[in-house]
Amino acid sequence: MQIFDTLDISSTGLSAQRRKLTAIASNLANVDTTRTDEGGPYKRRRVVMLEAPKLSKFSLLLDQEGSRLRRTDSKHFSESEPRPGEFFLGSGVMSQEVREEPVKPRMVYDPNHPDAREDGMVLYPDVNTITEMVDMIAASRAYEANITVMNAAKDMANRALDI
Repeated sequence: MQIFDTLDISSTGLSAQRRKLTAIASNLANVDTTRTDEGGPYKRRRVVMLEAPKLSKFSLLLDQEGSRLRRTDSKHFSESEPRPGEFFLGSGVMSQEVREEPVKPRMVYDPNHPDAREDGMVLYPDVNTITEMVDMIAASRAYEANITVMNAAKDMANRALDI
């Protein structure tokens, strides 16, 4: 594995954690939002993390060139199978999507609120500030860990140049 592979993997982690922090910031900012463009209270957003697909160097080059392999014989390797003598790059992480969680809104009695129903109940988002803060700390620590890996890889490369 080369230094750039390590940096690429760590950068996927940085990107995913940044996206997670953005969703958390949105959740905290909208903790009291009772009306959205879609109607109803704000819905908590959550980033779904998946392992990035493992690509061999050959497959990576083909994908960059826009080429696709076609399997014309059952003895041919498929795109997902390793080719002899090839090693796989580390996979990293993908933050595939931001999902709105389908949870029941929190109901608060406030008949003077402009969004109150006839019975005086107001629908608030079911965003738990404590959960969001814990998730924020975890995402922040994961972000810092990825930066530490990148710095360690750079230090190793610099030390190799000193030899």
